[in-house]
Amino acid sequence: MKNLLLATNNIGKLREIQAILAGLGIHLLTPKDIGIHLDVVEDGATYASNAASKALAFARATNFLSLSDDSGLEVDVLNGAPGLHSARFSPKPGATDADRRALLLQVLRAYSPPWRARFHCTAALAAPDGWVGFTQGDCPGEIIPVERGYNGFGYDPIFLLVEKGLTMAELGMDEKNKLSHRAHAVRAAIPIILEKIST
Repeated sequence: MKNLLLATNNIGKLREIQAILAGLGIHLLTPKDIGIHLDVVEDGATYASNAASKALAFARATNFLSLSDDSGLEVDVLNGAPGLHSARFSPKPGATDADRRALLLQVLRAYSPPWRARFHCTAALAAPDGWVGFTQGDCPGEIIPVERGYNGFGYDPIFLLVEKGLTMAELGMDEKNKLSHRAHAVRAAIPIILEKIST
């Protein structure tokens, strides 16, 4: 069975990507599985550069084909912020997802709702020889002022999928993995993964 390393230390991302790629006949490895821990600095100017940095670092350190992603929440009235800095939005040391959500809602109080937004994801697939391929995915919605749901992570409890009337955190894993930005990006990468893994 061919191996693919999921190049992230984020447990929430790992669960989602493992579910999306299940059943492909690929052995999905996590950094913990192979006893490696890399903290890659995400200081790129684009999602693609951050995703590529992570995927390449893990691919070169392990000699495995590696999949990573960089994603963010982009709010229209904030000109696309927090965007690239979504995971580092709060200046509070050791900030939690709840801290970041609370800060975003505090900032948004200066603007009239609806607060239209989208989640964006760029996935990067990297080989040990330095080859990198990219795919992207988006998920439109709105930010709501009260948290709803207990699934997911990050900004999911305040991100409303308008057509469904549910937040991302109110979706089950199967449904989220049909609709989310990460699901779109990772599913778009499947043909590339299968091609690269068979060569």
